Amino acid sequence: MVELTYQEKWSLESIFHGGSHSPQFRNHINKLDKLTAAFEEVTKELSIPIEMDDVATMITNIIDHHIHIRTNLSQAKSFLTCLIAQNSNDQHAITLQEKVNTIRARYENSLQKAQQSLADIDEHLWEKLQESSLKKYTFILDQWRKKARYQLPLKNENIISDLQVDGYHAWGSFYKTYIGKIKVPILIDHGVKKLSIGQAINLRSHPDEQIRKQSHDALEDTWSKHEDILAKILNHIAGFRIEVYKKRGIENTLDEALLNNQMQRETLNAMWKAVDHYKKPFVEYLNQKAKQFDTEKMQAHNFWAPMKQTKQRMSYQDGVDFILEHFSQFGSQLENFSRHAFHQGWVEAKDRPNKQAGGFCASFPLSKESRIFMTYGGRITDILTLAHELGHAFHNYAMNSISAINKQYPLNMAETASTFSEMIVLDAAMKKAESFEEELFLLDEKLKRSVMNFMNIHSRFLFETRFLEEKKSGYVPAKRLNELMNESINEAYKGSIINQSIHSWAWVPHFYLTTFPFYNFPYTFGYLFSMSLYAKAKDTGKEFEKNYLQLLRDSGSMPVEALVKKHLHEDITKEDFWEKGLKICTDDAMRFVTLLRTKENDQKSN
Repeated sequence: MVELTYQEKWSLESIFHGGSHSPQFRNHINKLDKLTAAFEEVTKELSIPIEMDDVATMITNIIDHHIHIRTNLSQAKSFLTCLIAQNSNDQHAITLQEKVNTIRARYENSLQKAQQSLADIDEHLWEKLQESSLKKYTFILDQWRKKARYQLPLKNENIISDLQVDGYHAWGSFYKTYIGKIKVPILIDHGVKKLSIGQAINLRSHPDEQIRKQSHDALEDTWSKHEDILAKILNHIAGFRIEVYKKRGIENTLDEALLNNQMQRETLNAMWKAVDHYKKPFVEYLNQKAKQFDTEKMQAHNFWAPMKQTKQRMSYQDGVDFILEHFSQFGSQLENFSRHAFHQGWVEAKDRPNKQAGGFCASFPLSKESRIFMTYGGRITDILTLAHELGHAFHNYAMNSISAINKQYPLNMAETASTFSEMIVLDAAMKKAESFEEELFLLDEKLKRSVMNFMNIHSRFLFETRFLEEKKSGYVPAKRLNELMNESINEAYKGSIINQSIHSWAWVPHFYLTTFPFYNFPYTFGYLFSMSLYAKAKDTGKEFEKNYLQLLRDSGSMPVEALVKKHLHEDITKEDFWEKGLKICTDDAMRFVTLLRTKENDQKSN
């Protein structure tokens, strides 16, 4: 019998032949440019007809343009993302990316105008439209009308668009450029090395505590030197957003983020309340782990320190087989899809020069394919990353049969399928652990994720809420930003971590995004939601996969409250829903504490 092998290098040729110099891809960009120009003409001077049939025709025309542009734009963006990830020196791809980004900005400006036109439609007429042939688009069209509230009046839209490009979005771009040029001097191997921010942050998981601490201290010192400029950037981004809201009569900066995540404030409040009530076991986990470094409280520089791990490595071939074996125990479609992805060359896993760090999944809606990017090193964490990205690809696969306008699911749902797939593999690895050290290492990996979602992200949410509120009254200087960050960390971690980075506001890129605010709580939502789904899947068995697929397909076409009610018959505006996922995580924390205490007692008795 011939042993199965899996490609470690992806193939992009089936998407566009010839890489960044592909004539086919250049034709695709030209087509995208023309589609966008046509949409610009459609939305240039929209006027609302008074007859329902005429309004329906206008909306159908807008939808058709939107679908074609969005599908072609996603195809182009994903292709360039993959090209640059596999070779960060591909300057031609970088140049083309700028061109596509310009087209994207034009499309988004036109879409905003279309959304505002929909907002001007008479309410009575709108209700009648929802019973017409447009009924299947009702949810998205309602979302568009609501989003128009966060834009300036249509007559001012050209002005605001120019301000966004050269002001608002420019500050976000400037942040990326500025951070990219900063170097951090760190003493390593008897010499000072100047590392990039990313390289210095990566040292937080270095096995040598001295290097971890040097990196942490050097980063904090570096941020102190740059904090005034970074504070200006952050204030300008927030100030622009708040000013636009003020013009529209919107007081709460959280409203737009809730709308973009298709969720109610009651759901968010219930989630955070449940999280806050269940933090004690994670405090105990951090305290117990701190003892491994001879401290009573967890030092921030030791949080990412690896627990003692077995030196066992798993080849890429064996890692893939491990994933497929345990995916098959959940459901045939997840296994078959993943097997297809490996055999079709959808995964870039090979360790080779010029690759970017990290991992991602890129969707190609025209081809109905995905591509997964990572660098496989044979560790269990690499297998988990691969499973995580396969979950994203499976979500894309689930959406293949859905109309393009309903395919765009919110961020809080984006991490659901990925975390779910990761949990299948992590659970399996924990059950197969052959030693105390291996089980402890895996538990720690799982608990780091819980702490990040329940404590770290909570601190970011608290900080952003308080910062945006203070910004309404004027400029918030770096010193005050440090104070707000420190207060938020202490509250979110219940005082269980010390020497945490009070400059988190400076180096967490999510605070500087100009898409929408609060790029934090959706991750906790997705993590906890996937935990609840996983618990249900374990109780239901393979029968769960059918409902799971339908839930993923519906994730872009209804509010999350209705989605969960339809498929799980649960009310997520109540704390008890979130407690189900939290109990799984707290059990892990108590297991970790028990293992270490048992080890301590055994050592004392010996």
